[in-house]
Amino acid sequence: MVRRVSTTFASPFTTTGPPPLRRRTRVLALPEARWALVATVAFLAGLGFDLGGAPSPMYGILYAVAYVAGGWEPALEGLRALREKTLDVDLLMIVAALGAASIGQVRDGALLIVIFATSGALEALATARTADSVRGLLDLAPDTATRLTDHGEETVPAAELGVGDLLLVRPGERIGADGRVVDGVSEADQATITGEPLPVVKRPGDDVFAGTLNGTGALRVRVGRDPADSVIARIVTLVEDASRTKAPTQLFIEKIEQRYAVGIVAATLAVFAVPLTFGESLTDALLRAMTFMIVASPCAVVLATMPPLLSAIATAGRHGVLVKSAVAMERLGEIDTAALDKTGTLTEGTPEVTDVSPLPGSGLDADALLALAAAAEHPSEHPLARAVVGAARARGLPIAPATGFAATPGWGVSAVVGGCVVEVGRVETRRAGDAADRMHLVDGVRDLDDRMHGGDGMQDATDRRSVVAHGMQDAVDRPSPADGMRNPARSDPGFHSHSHPHSHSHPHPSAGPTVLVTRDSTPVGTLTLTDRLRPAAPAATAALAALTGTTPVLLTGDNAHAAARVAEATGITDVRAELFPEGKVNAVRDLQLAGRKVLFVGDGVNDAPALAAAHSGLAMGRAGSDLALETADAVVVRDDLTAVPAVVLLSRTARRLVLQNLVIAGTFITGLVLWDLVGHLPLPLGVAGHEGSTVLVGLNGLRLLRERAWQG
Repeated sequence: MVRRVSTTFASPFTTTGPPPLRRRTRVLALPEARWALVATVAFLAGLGFDLGGAPSPMYGILYAVAYVAGGWEPALEGLRALREKTLDVDLLMIVAALGAASIGQVRDGALLIVIFATSGALEALATARTADSVRGLLDLAPDTATRLTDHGEETVPAAELGVGDLLLVRPGERIGADGRVVDGVSEADQATITGEPLPVVKRPGDDVFAGTLNGTGALRVRVGRDPADSVIARIVTLVEDASRTKAPTQLFIEKIEQRYAVGIVAATLAVFAVPLTFGESLTDALLRAMTFMIVASPCAVVLATMPPLLSAIATAGRHGVLVKSAVAMERLGEIDTAALDKTGTLTEGTPEVTDVSPLPGSGLDADALLALAAAAEHPSEHPLARAVVGAARARGLPIAPATGFAATPGWGVSAVVGGCVVEVGRVETRRAGDAADRMHLVDGVRDLDDRMHGGDGMQDATDRRSVVAHGMQDAVDRPSPADGMRNPARSDPGFHSHSHPHSHSHPHPSAGPTVLVTRDSTPVGTLTLTDRLRPAAPAATAALAALTGTTPVLLTGDNAHAAARVAEATGITDVRAELFPEGKVNAVRDLQLAGRKVLFVGDGVNDAPALAAAHSGLAMGRAGSDLALETADAVVVRDDLTAVPAVVLLSRTARRLVLQNLVIAGTFITGLVLWDLVGHLPLPLGVAGHEGSTVLVGLNGLRLLRERAWQG
């Protein structure tokens, strides 16, 4: 059976508060399933009366109910197709069932209708579960928002907000619309939308997204996008488009379906007429012809493709990978080479302390400086404070108690430790802003440049000396790199000050943001943090190598030294560094000209040209950017690198199930047709064999909805 299933997705403006647990569509919530159930119950009841010797009107009425309940929708669809001068396979099944009833085989016709309706319900279930896969994202946006007017504030439905409206977002509330901050400072947890692991500082001028969770500060936000065009709404559109698209295999099948259906009608007439000409009775000839029409119909063939691919899309969505279409899902399984970006893809975007540098005359060594900073940061719940505290604990350092703790969003923290006021944060926001302090800071850093010691970060000691000297000098003249520590989205995603190829003044990028530690307003040292490799990066690259048979290629705009460090840690041997965006495109095209089908994985922003040029593009969902959602074939919403080989393997499993389904369908059709033509195939057995194969194909495709399908 081929049922045209239309999926209606819920409005994204449905809930308030934290996102609810993922909901699954109940089977009986689907009209196809309800009609199939009615048809099945009626048929089974009629069968009981029939076999029990009850009067024919009693079970005849029940069989009629089964015919109507299970057959009205495909009959209507078939008649609509006929008006458009196309012959629908659904109509052939209804004609076959009515033909069986016309020669006294009412029970067999009812069985055909029941199994027919059941296979349609299975396809509808696969489509509905695809919608379920993004239900958690759809439920993020709040029901209402607080709009500020000349007369005060009012609570309005989020769907009614317009561009230019001014919103008040209180601490702990979800932001009601995409827009820009006009007043207030806070932090927004964007992980559920963008996959960013860290809360992002939001100040006037910063963009915010509907459904993200506001932190401890109050914000006033100017709505910048119509609710229908928000990040969440665009995700809804992506999923709707994915459910409507068809894989190349499916398109090929549908291309020949019309001709095949016409051929079946012609062959059925021949199967009826030829035996009749040679003296076979009208009833026997019509029964053979009806049986032929049923078993030769390509229901299972047409159903072979979409259930596996739709189920794969649903399963991928449950695990944070939005595959845009059935075409994209099928193409993911075809790749034989992987090309990976570095920053934001193989690296995590989460800083770790890689250098601890006391200033001359501070009286502190590296351990004492780190312990002092950790004591000040310890009361903070900020994820970046945990990096400093975690580094101290990793060294086994005691963390002194702190009092008078205060945290300023976008800057840093201060606390009283051992009777001294300790501050960790931005330089330019320090209250010690007079010229003497500034000169003291610069002189201290210049002295520090002569006594820097090695560390265990991604850069060597020479690089780190340059980092601190340049970073602290810049901190006096411009916004400090520490601003990036409290707001990674405002600095380079890799925490490198000069990692872009356009930067020529410093050939080696900085190791990461450098923050200043002061004690009683006197600078005592700096901490440098580095974007660290994702823990799953080595395993993910190894899995991709195993799937494709070749080691992934590293394509990055970063310098060769940093790229080589990442490549060594992940087992990558083909490294192409210091590439402009067009250089990445050329690298991808060169691989494809050599006969490779390339999967490119990037952050979806600077990598957009390469994502578009690759056979299949997969974007790590950073910042919810238009490029990440529109250029790539799939988006890893949660930035989980292990999802990359997993979705490739899932696609290959789906393609394998499609092939299995085609073999199953072809084998059943061929065997049943030959049986009917050469011998005598009983109509009940023909119905059971044909519709049984259709149900078997549908169930085989739905196997990918199981949780273990994601594990391979």
